[in-house]
Amino acid sequence: MIFLQGIQKSYWNILLVQIVLILFECSILTQGCDDVELVTRERWDAREPKSTESMATPVPHLFIHHTAMGACNDFESCKQMMQIIQNFHMDDRGWEDIGYNFLIGGDGRVYEGRGWNRVGAHTRGYNRDGIAFCLMGNYVSKAPSELMLNTTKKMVKCAENENYVMSDYQLHGHRDASCTECPGSELYAIIETWPHFKKGPLPKYMCG
Repeated sequence: MIFLQGIQKSYWNILLVQIVLILFECSILTQGCDDVELVTRERWDAREPKSTESMATPVPHLFIHHTAMGACNDFESCKQMMQIIQNFHMDDRGWEDIGYNFLIGGDGRVYEGRGWNRVGAHTRGYNRDGIAFCLMGNYVSKAPSELMLNTTKKMVKCAENENYVMSDYQLHGHRDASCTECPGSELYAIIETWPHFKKGPLPKYMCG
């Protein structure tokens, strides 16, 4: 009986430690981002990256992307979409992990990609000095929902408040650094009106 009580006590101690670690991780990831719900990699069942590279912040560039894939409107469909994107990036493109730092779902949640302090694979020439927010869906002919746009704005504000971007940072669409439609004409027309926007082509603009 004493042995069983010891096992139960150990179990609850381990569970408590895990809960504390999860809460601590969430607090670090969402510092200054109290207005957004962030879904950690653990919650969307991310694969382990093949490797990671640390990135110094603040950075001078913030890029907006779209996935140009299907949209998602609730946690389960967005979780599935995150897994599809990660598999595509790692298996088809041969990248180390999902390319973006954070993704915004149609459910208004923010999904953790590489996070704030890891080099991404999102914008050639700017991966080591830029952070990328990617909106799930295709915005060539339609705009994202107000919910998604508001969440993206909150993440931009978080990046500013927590010094992940420089005070004089520039905001761009992916197309400002590469010959691509991304983030779609409808979304691009919206971010053109946002503070810190800087139209391309940027100095390291490239195709191919």
